[in-house]
Amino acid sequence: MRVLGLDLGAKRIGVAVSDRSGTIASPLCVIQRAKSRAEDHRQIAKLVVDEEVVAIVIGLPLTLKGEWGRAAVLAKTEADELTTVVDVPIMLHDERFTTVTAEAALMEARMRADARRRLVDKIAAAVMLQSWLESQRHEAERHEVERNSPSDGDA
Repeated sequence: MRVLGLDLGAKRIGVAVSDRSGTIASPLCVIQRAKSRAEDHRQIAKLVVDEEVVAIVIGLPLTLKGEWGRAAVLAKTEADELTTVVDVPIMLHDERFTTVTAEAALMEARMRADARRRLVDKIAAAVMLQSWLESQRHEAERHEVERNSPSDGDA
């Protein structure tokens, strides 16, 4: 169950991928935005095939209050466009603070500003994807507990 994570930016797209067990997200690459969104989407479609992914998770940049702003609407619009190019499900996942988290980790590693700029997008994509993977695991665990709990009629 390999999943691709995308951090859509105006100039770059950060890309991460999960391991086959769907447990750990790792940074994969950064796609420099082309002149056309269609070209960007062709590159993503190629990654879907090359990495053998079964789904894509796109970061949803909600406002700090958890509301939809202009950036979230743009991400949703691009996600909708991408569905016409790839043949895997596409989900949106809250990406608040992922870039901040990625920047902090890179600064802690004492990376220079130019090196951080080259890496931050794919690290942010990995942070977002890891969050989504963990939310899926917690949801599965919750369903398992509910399924194994005695019902009221069993008492």
